[in-house]
Amino acid sequence: MSKIVNLKELSLLFLRLGATSFGGPVAHIAVMEKEVVHKKQWMTREHFLDLIGMTNLIPGPNSTEMAMHCGYNRSGALGLWVAGFCFIFPSFIITGIFAWFYKHYGALPGIAPFFYGVKPAVIAIILDAVFKFGKKAWKNWKVGFVGIAMLFAIPAAIVFNIPNIVFILIAGFFGMLVLSVLSNLKGSIKSIAPFTLLQVGNALPSYSTAKLFFVFLKIGCVLFGSGYVLFAYLDVDLVQHLGWLTRKQLMDAIAVGQFTPGPVLSSATFIGYQISGIGGALVSTIGIFLPSFIFVWILTPFIPKIRKSPLASAFLDSVNIASIALMLAVCVQMGTTTLIDWKTWAIGLAGLACLLLFKKLNAFWIVAGGAVIGFVMQGI
Repeated sequence: MSKIVNLKELSLLFLRLGATSFGGPVAHIAVMEKEVVHKKQWMTREHFLDLIGMTNLIPGPNSTEMAMHCGYNRSGALGLWVAGFCFIFPSFIITGIFAWFYKHYGALPGIAPFFYGVKPAVIAIILDAVFKFGKKAWKNWKVGFVGIAMLFAIPAAIVFNIPNIVFILIAGFFGMLVLSVLSNLKGSIKSIAPFTLLQVGNALPSYSTAKLFFVFLKIGCVLFGSGYVLFAYLDVDLVQHLGWLTRKQLMDAIAVGQFTPGPVLSSATFIGYQISGIGGALVSTIGIFLPSFIFVWILTPFIPKIRKSPLASAFLDSVNIASIALMLAVCVQMGTTTLIDWKTWAIGLAGLACLLLFKKLNAFWIVAGGAVIGFVMQGI
């Protein structure tokens, strides 16, 4: 009976988060931490950090994979599938509605004015999460040294266009080397072998609906990074190679994924609907998210084993602290384009103050308040 109660609780939580989480994967993860760690206490912050480290080492949407990890931690394999599905489902419906409007009227409903205040509110949520995660990830001065080194390495990674996955792996092995020397660690590196399970074959059958499914399945197997990386993959496959979309349609699809709640990869739903209606939306969504379910299902049991090995544990500690550095870098990048005047600064600082003062405040109210206040303040 308790398992059924847990599944119901999981489904309600992640349906709500899927319908109300704005701002991309970093913001989604921050909201999940507030719910799962601080409010419901389903796991420790340290274990939550380990899960973040794992999601950075496998392809797919990080926030969706974190939802799956949380579901597995709460209710096993079934919880993984329930949490993942419930987090994706609201964005599938919302994006599907936008896709219908777009296909029938050639335009999207005007909701952009509300995002003037949403974006600085999201930055406040991310900063609050970085502060909390940072305190936990900074286990000692040695791990802190690795984190500072990676923070200073981020500008170089941007200049040389190093993908996040490569940066995270470099951080893991660099930290493992540094910590093993400073702490005289011993152990086998076999425990990090699961991180090599990253690629799936690229078979594309001739039938169009099946081909659409396999295009998104292939992308779900190899995609690391943001919605802009998704844009590059889809541009090659659907615009240049197959000619199923125009570049304007693709750009509009990516924009919908960015400003609707839930996973950014819900752009797949929008694209699938433009190509083949409801059936296309369904197969595209399944194709791009299915690999994440499988990767998380396979890799989750390895996390306790990783922690038992001193060397592998040092690797994961380094990955965690590097992930925090990346979160901070994302926040800074967002801030340069979002905090553009005194009004956006005021919304962001007010949101951060509320999160720091009212520990149990749901992040949804920060986002909702930012939207309403931002909409009103635009007229000032």
